[in-house]
Amino acid sequence: MAKKKKEQELGKKAVDTSSIMDLVGSTTDQPISETLELNYMPYAMSVIVSRAIPEIDGFKPSHRKLLYTMYKMGLLTGGRTKSANIVGQTMRLNPHGDAAIYETMVRLAKGNETLLHPFVDSKGNFGKVYSRDMAYAAARYTEAKLDPFCNELFRDIDSDTVDMVDNYDATMKEPTLLPTTFPNVLVSANQGIAVGMASNICSFNLKEVCQTAIALIRDPEHDILSTLPGPDFSTGGQLLFDEAATREIYAMGRGSFKLRAKWRYVKDGNRIEIYQIPYTTATEVIMDKVAELIKAGKIREIADMRDETDLGGLKLTIDLKRGAEPEKLMQKLFRLTTLQDSFPCNFNVLIGGMPRVMGVGEILEEWTAWRTECIKRRLYFQIGRKEERLHLLKGLERILLDIDKAIRIIRETELESEVVPNLMIGFGIDQVQAEFVAEIKLRNINKEYILKQTKAIDELEKDIQALRDTLSSSRKLQNVIVRELEQVAEKYGQPRKTEIVYDSADIQEEDEEEPVPDYPVTVFVSREGYLKKITAQSLRMSGEQKFKEGDSLSFSRETTNRAELLVFTDKFQCYKTRLSDFEDGKASLLGDYLPQKLGFDPEEKVVQVVMPGDHKGFVLFFFENGKAAKVPLSAYQTKTNRRKLTGAYSDKSPVRAILAMDADGQLAVYATDGRCLIFSTAQLLPKTTRSTQGVAVMSLKKKALVAAVVPVEDSGIADQSRYRTKTLPAAGALLKPEDSPEKQIAFEL
Repeated sequence: MAKKKKEQELGKKAVDTSSIMDLVGSTTDQPISETLELNYMPYAMSVIVSRAIPEIDGFKPSHRKLLYTMYKMGLLTGGRTKSANIVGQTMRLNPHGDAAIYETMVRLAKGNETLLHPFVDSKGNFGKVYSRDMAYAAARYTEAKLDPFCNELFRDIDSDTVDMVDNYDATMKEPTLLPTTFPNVLVSANQGIAVGMASNICSFNLKEVCQTAIALIRDPEHDILSTLPGPDFSTGGQLLFDEAATREIYAMGRGSFKLRAKWRYVKDGNRIEIYQIPYTTATEVIMDKVAELIKAGKIREIADMRDETDLGGLKLTIDLKRGAEPEKLMQKLFRLTTLQDSFPCNFNVLIGGMPRVMGVGEILEEWTAWRTECIKRRLYFQIGRKEERLHLLKGLERILLDIDKAIRIIRETELESEVVPNLMIGFGIDQVQAEFVAEIKLRNINKEYILKQTKAIDELEKDIQALRDTLSSSRKLQNVIVRELEQVAEKYGQPRKTEIVYDSADIQEEDEEEPVPDYPVTVFVSREGYLKKITAQSLRMSGEQKFKEGDSLSFSRETTNRAELLVFTDKFQCYKTRLSDFEDGKASLLGDYLPQKLGFDPEEKVVQVVMPGDHKGFVLFFFENGKAAKVPLSAYQTKTNRRKLTGAYSDKSPVRAILAMDADGQLAVYATDGRCLIFSTAQLLPKTTRSTQGVAVMSLKKKALVAAVVPVEDSGIADQSRYRTKTLPAAGALLKPEDSPEKQIAFEL
């Protein structure tokens, strides 16, 4: 019997299997084009629109649903709650597993350090963005609430600023966007991989983004690079600035930034400490690569490397072998490991449900337009509320005319349902006003209370008119946006974490070479661009300096053989070199021709030669149009011996003077119409970019140009107070005969 029963069960299973095979075999063939159109395309669009690509508020749907859930839970003002509770509540809006929701919250949390301005105030282990293997704790162990910074996300959400839609089961409402008061799309780093496209947006400094947005609102032609020098990452590090690449990213929305770790050498212990790494890598990746290089014999200077990261922050320590040079080792590590890495940018944002790759300027323009609509909706909402209140108070004002009549109508009305209609008839008010009057407490039916309430009528009418005036004026709407941006920047702005290293985008390891001998020399540069480097002994024995016919001395300085030289040209370029690259010369020789020696472009000429020394102080560029740019000498500092720097200064107007100064001083500016102006360079603020157009210093008359700029002590002007100004720009004063530049200075256009 048992054997027979077993055979019956096996037979049943066989029948079930065959029926399944019959079902599979009954499927019909479908053309691939139809499969793509009906099955694949809806899936692809769902991933693009509803999952991977951020919208103009800077959030993906998963971020938005989580933050809105926390807002509705009262976590913006209340205390922390268990993360598991937040994850469970979020499932009402986000029908995904708890692991996916919790991972979203981890990346938004302060403890993870992914964002410059975290949205979640966390408690517990949330892992670290710079660690691949440091796992975050489970949701039941951690706690969280919204950071006060989220006030800028939800400030206007209850004022009908954004559309509210049903959630997936139509049991509650959720916002389609969050009405952020600042361009969060550029402040919060965001990465997403969709179907057939991706998005990778780097983070920028909040204060710089707000300043740039304000500047573009006031002047659509504003140079973004002057207020937004580069991205800012939560992990710090250094940004190797490349102006051409940065401008391309700002214009097109695609490109890459080069990042590098920050390190220090600790002499006591002969070790290197790396304390900030690029945003795109992890400590374990770096450690693994260094171990691989040591094993392969490519690096021999390292005795030991360990991860000493603790509560104080990230720290990778490298113990050096005796005689190892820290600088050369780090250059090698930058070249061979991710201690120097690139952040690829792809500014792909959903605009109106359609993905668009945009530059920074276009993103800010779209955000401003969207924010303008939010503010309009808020104003309409406020007007509606005030008009409702005004309507009720005007009904109350009618009652003021005869309070006794209102009481008599209510007392003499037999049915409760007829009280409101009788009040409407008795005072000529509508049903809403009558309902409001009928609900007034008995204790409030006195003249004093009603007068207090109706006094607000004039104020409400003024407020409504002011709101309508703002709505009808694009300038006033812009002022509202600007005011809010200024408040956000002032309240939440932070110093940059990522240091910008100018002119180092293409830094390569320096070739090992023999030490350059150092000895005193005197350098001479002629107006035509000939350079002579003469030793102290040769100079004592030499006679008069020889120059080419028609040429003369332009620059001379006592210095050393290892000194660096900056050669500025009329093509807005700067060539960096060292005097050690030139042979020692004699006074009787013409010297080396700089355009040929440094590889100038055709017809490029020397404008000025500057010796930066230790790169302290600044370079002052004075242009024909009366503007001046004050650029720190550190902007021209690089590690290489010689390098060509494009965009060394602004090309908007011909330069008339280039002065290197260790400290602020007084300068005399001469114009072609005979005017002179004396001002202090302390009145000029240093600019972050070399190619800045500068600020107006001298207000020029029609057809007048700046002719020359010299230090006051070299001008020979007797009555300096006549030409001095404390406010810029200024027109200066006409030169007296005794102060005439013909007697003191020789210059020509």
